[in-house]
Amino acid sequence: MNPSPAASLKTNLPTLDILPVESLILHEDHDAQRSAPLIEKLHAAGILRNPPIVMPLMDGTQRYMALDGANRVTSLRAMEFPHIVAQVVTADDPNVNLQTWNHIVWDMSSKSLMSALRKIKGVEVVKVDPHKSLDAPKYVPVNVRLPDGKLYLLSEEPTDLAHHIATLHAIVDAYKTSAALDRTSQTLIEPFRGVHKDLTALIVFPRFKIRTLLKLAGRKIVLPTGITRFTVSPRALHLNYPLHELSSGKPIEAKRAYLKQWVDERVKKKGVRLYSEATFLFDE
Repeated sequence: MNPSPAASLKTNLPTLDILPVESLILHEDHDAQRSAPLIEKLHAAGILRNPPIVMPLMDGTQRYMALDGANRVTSLRAMEFPHIVAQVVTADDPNVNLQTWNHIVWDMSSKSLMSALRKIKGVEVVKVDPHKSLDAPKYVPVNVRLPDGKLYLLSEEPTDLAHHIATLHAIVDAYKTSAALDRTSQTLIEPFRGVHKDLTALIVFPRFKIRTLLKLAGRKIVLPTGITRFTVSPRALHLNYPLHELSSGKPIEAKRAYLKQWVDERVKKKGVRLYSEATFLFDE
């Protein structure tokens, strides 16, 4: 006998769990300015629309690194919630991938940007010919591509990984408050020439491994905001979980039992749907 559609769907659902808010740690800088508006939205809606995605650290401390949803985690912590509902994934999951966001920067002169980058201690700004091959350095340097086609490498000799992360912070600090920026997966600046009138540069960052980020997060060493991009499949979205269940004084096991019951009811009522095709959402 073939299993029912509801039973088949239930066995393939993303892993959702109730976790102590204090057990979640961030892997990149948090934008504090975004917390206040989100807290207001949470109070008004009374629900957590999309659960954060978290991954357990590999150090036995029962802590979790937030891959996505840093603002939700920070906001619930500020609201003194004891628990949060989260989607849990593991480092060895083949459907979890780590990519790099690069920064497209505008509304700042390229000259001012390069001047600020040259002032960073321990960083050498090296102009290279983009038409010639480059020898791979020990540490993959940050690339700076300018609108006029010039390419620079921000070369460094860090003593350890923590020093390298500190350098990345200094690089992002050189423009994040003096210019407008957005994240992009593009590595060439040409597509942006007709988009931004006052185009400054494209900053291309090195790639990281998931296990490296787990180790850094465990040591409370965070990356600059907006340079990591996790993709997870399947992803739990539009959960709309009631906040009163997370803020209550019930023990965590009772909250976990309620979450299971809550999900089961939605599956039975056909309130859960899997979209297997690529999807654009226009209501975000």
